[in-house]
Amino acid sequence: MSFITFGLYADDKSRAQEGRWRRQENTLHLCEFMGGWLGAFVAQQKLHHKSSKVSYQVVFWVIAILHIVFWLDWLFFSKALINLFFGIASRG
Repeated sequence: MSFITFGLYADDKSRAQEGRWRRQENTLHLCEFMGGWLGAFVAQQKLHHKSSKVSYQVVFWVIAILHIVFWLDWLFFSKALINLFFGIASRG
């Protein structure tokens, strides 16, 4: 997914430079959320695309932090946070 997301960033950057129709930000965010957040991060650094737009960065970092917390919990904390969240969510 990261490779696909990187490709979408590169394509969007190219379209922006050529003044053509662009990808919707929600499409890029969906790809990040589906697991391509690391590819998006690399694309932002290498291509200098979407890296200075504050409103975009806020959503990107929320997605990235969610992924990081999820995987750290999954790998090192026996899914304690996931179980806590879903345990509370199922009661409410």
